[in-house]
Order: sequence, then C-alpha cells, then structure tokens
Amino acid sequence: MLGMLLAASVPAQDFRVARLDSDPVPAEVMAGAHDAEFAEVEGQAIFETRREPRWWRLTTTRPIDAADTPLLVMRSPYLNQVEVWLPGEAMPVQRSIYGQFADYEYSTRALVTPLPKGLASGESLYVRVLAPTSQPMPLSIESMSVVHRGDLMHVALRSAVLATMVVLAILALGFRVGVGESSYAYLLLTLMAQIGYLSMTGGEMRLAPTLAGLIGSDPRVVHLLGLIAVLASSHFLAFYLNLGERQPRLMRVVEGCSGALCVLLLLSLATGAEIVVNIANLVLLMLTGTLFVASIVGCVERLRAAYFVLLSWLPLFVLTAWRIGELQEWWPASGWMLYAFPAGFAVAGLVLMVGLADKMHQLRRDRDRASQMATYDKLTGALSRRAIEERLRAAIEEARARRTRLSIVFFDIDRFKQINDEHGHRIGDEFLRIIVLRARNRLRVYDACGRYGGDEILVILPDTELREAMGVAENLRGAINGRPLSIDGRLFEASVSLGVAELHQDDEMAQLIERADKALYASKAAGRNRVSNGHAITTA
Repeated sequence: MLGMLLAASVPAQDFRVARLDSDPVPAEVMAGAHDAEFAEVEGQAIFETRREPRWWRLTTTRPIDAADTPLLVMRSPYLNQVEVWLPGEAMPVQRSIYGQFADYEYSTRALVTPLPKGLASGESLYVRVLAPTSQPMPLSIESMSVVHRGDLMHVALRSAVLATMVVLAILALGFRVGVGESSYAYLLLTLMAQIGYLSMTGGEMRLAPTLAGLIGSDPRVVHLLGLIAVLASSHFLAFYLNLGERQPRLMRVVEGCSGALCVLLLLSLATGAEIVVNIANLVLLMLTGTLFVASIVGCVERLRAAYFVLLSWLPLFVLTAWRIGELQEWWPASGWMLYAFPAGFAVAGLVLMVGLADKMHQLRRDRDRASQMATYDKLTGALSRRAIEERLRAAIEEARARRTRLSIVFFDIDRFKQINDEHGHRIGDEFLRIIVLRARNRLRVYDACGRYGGDEILVILPDTELREAMGVAENLRGAINGRPLSIDGRLFEASVSLGVAELHQDDEMAQLIERADKALYASKAAGRNRVSNGHAITTA
C-alpha cells in the first residue's frame, strides 16, 4: 500500500512552472505583457513563500485532450487561496478549502479546477496565489475518475487516522480520570492539539461551518495548535523518560528549545516574518533530535520506556526532518506526506498509549510487590507484624459489631537463642520457617497467622471462644512438637510454648495481646507440655 501511495504521489511532468515576483493587473498578465518577467522554477509544484499575492505560469509540456475530462489538481492546499485563469476566459476560477470559494464536490486533499477545453501543448494558464504560510502544492493533470478514486482513498485514510486519534484521546482522558496519572494529561493535550492541527490543515474542519468560519482560515490558530502539540508532547516524553533525573543536560536542552519556540511563535504572530518560521522549524528539528537522542541513551541504559519512545518517535523524527527539508526547499515536495505525517501521529500516539499502559502495569506490579513485602514476612511467609496487627484490629471491630467471640494464640520457640548460638542463624531461620509452616497447615482458612517479632508468632481465631482456642493451641503444639525438624540432613528436636487469650468486652488490642503474652510465659514456667490461657493469668 505504501509503495502504491509513493508511486501515485510522483506526478507526470505536465507543466513547466514559472513564477512572477509581483502582482500586476490580471488583464496585463493574461495579455502576456509580463511573460518575460516569469522565472522558471524546478519541480512540479507551486511553493509560495511570500505573504503577498503572486502569479504563477503553468505551461503544458503535452497536449491535454478535453475528451479525458481533465482536471488541474493542486494537492495539499492548506489555507492557500488560488485564482486559476484559463486561456480565453475573462474571469478566474477561484478555489480554497475554506470560505466562499470552497468546492465541496471534491475532497480537501486538493484544489481542483476543470479544464473543459483541454490545453494544447505549450499553452499556458496562470494562477494567482495568496498563501498565508509556506506550503508546497504539487501539481498534476488527472481525469475525473482518477480524482474521484484519489478522493475516496483520501477520505478513507484521513478518517481512519483521525478516528484513531480521537479514540486514543478518549482513552487518555479515561485513564487520566480513572488512574489520576498526570502523564495522561500531557498525552491528552498532545492528541487534542494534533487533532485540531490536522483537521485544520487537512480541511476536515470545514465540516463544522461555524467553527471553520471563526478559525478555519486563520494561520495563527494553526501555529498555536502546532506549538501546543509540540510543547505537550515534548514535556510528556521528558516526563515519561524521566529526563529531569536521568539526563538533566538533555532536559535543559528540551526546556531551552520549548522556550525558544514560545518566543518564536509570538514573533511569528506579531510580524509574520518568514525567517521567524524558518528558525522555528530548525528549533523544532533540534527539539525532536534531542528527544530522539534521549530515547537512544535510554535504550542503551535499558530503560523500558525508552524503547516505546524510540519506536514511536523514529517515524515522526524522519517525517519531521523530511517535512522541514521540503519547507526549506532542500528537496521537492512529496504528495505522500499528506498521509504519512498524520499516520505518524496516530502510530506514535498508539505506541505511547501502549507504553503508558505498560508503565502503569509495571508500577502496579512494583506496588503490589512492595505491598506484599510489607504484608508478608519474607522468611516465614506469614503476615508481617504491621499486617497481623491491622488484621487483629479489624477482627476486634468485627467481633464487637457482630457480637461474636474472638481469641488469639501467642507462641514462640523454646530455647531459640540457644539454637542460634549453637547452630548458627541459618539453622535458626530454618527452625522458624518450618515451625510456622506446620502451624499454618493446622489453621482454618479464615484464621490468620503472623510473625509478631523474632520467634514470636501471633494467631488470630475469629468466631472462636476460649475453650475452642485452647483446642486449636493444643493441635498447634502437637503438630510442632510431635516430630523433629529435618534440616540439612540432620534432625533437631523442637518445641514451642503457647498462650491463649479471649477478647473481653472492654479489651483494647494491646491488652488482649498482653494477656496472651503473659499466658505464654506462664506456659513456659509450667513446662513444655502445658498450654496456658488468659483466664489462668488474669482474674476475669
């Protein structure tokens, strides 16, 4: 498809193009009084770089047969207004994308002028052009069927690109509202400005006549939208690549280029000088080049976001450089840029949206991993102290709200310090890990087990009165004390001491844990085969 577009974009050499650097009376031009003043230009395009009206002469290089329903096609007209003076005609055919001379019979890809009488070889027609800004218009002679086929393809491609960008903007808005990530706001602003810029320069804005009447033919609005798109996208990419921290020098270049573009835009709006626009184009090229280099550096540093930026900006960088070269007349204008540039915007937005989603997914994974590390003890897999305290606090509130019983079991490993001293901390860690694993295997699915500190383990037993909790504690003791631990091919005897307490009506969490802790130490004092409870220690 791209090859077909490229092939179709190279027009046949239908004309020799010449330009007159003045705006004389039309009757004099048509009478040939200024023919000697026309200077031929290279290429098959009208490229107007002045803001005042100028004349162009198109001299045919071959006969144009009227039977073929020939049409003069001036592609990519942007905001240009043209008057086409046909041989022998007293009045010109006036054409523009916006305003009273807009021709809705054809798409906005070109200004189309019928040649009902055809043209003899060497015959000339004259075109008076008023261009509010520089925009090359490739020229060709096409039949009616070719023009209509091109219009259908144009509408299909432009509609697909703009619809894609609208969908991406809606997604960016949804993510901004739902996720609250500020980078989506930059992306949304970029997409909205690009949609406005493309719809104005491509002529789709005229589908909204009121809006088109207000701003459709004002190049300052186009410049403003282009500036907003550039600034929003550059700041989005700088934020996305974290240039402020990772590459502060490149960030200063981005900020400097952004500031220069703002100043140049104001100068352009105030003076309209062509040199200001040319400088702005060079600054834009420097800005895109800086971001391109930043993405290359990020890829070298294996920054995941940089791969998405490089994938999205490589086509845009090439297209921007090519476009600036066209505007600087370094090479001829290309008709395929009418589709390639908007498609580049859409592809870049799509890739960056995927990249943002990937970044959010990575951040969510990191957050979940950090949350899991904060929630679960790394060694034993039981809940951390903070998590078990939060679980106990919630269980107490629920027990009081539902008027149900709640008990806890508190236990630790007997002679744990001696184990660490004699066999080392690695064996001690294995002791703790295996004992907690055995304890968790004996608990119900709605019970909770957490490492309270050191070798102290806290077990929460919802909907459990003291007598049942004593039975659970006995099961835990039997599971742990009943058989030795196998570590590194060696068998170790292990035992735990347990204390049990039931929630009282006026208990705070600290009081409940304190009573279980006292019961634990009472169990140690009574011997390894005893389980003590809070009632045995306190006078409840």
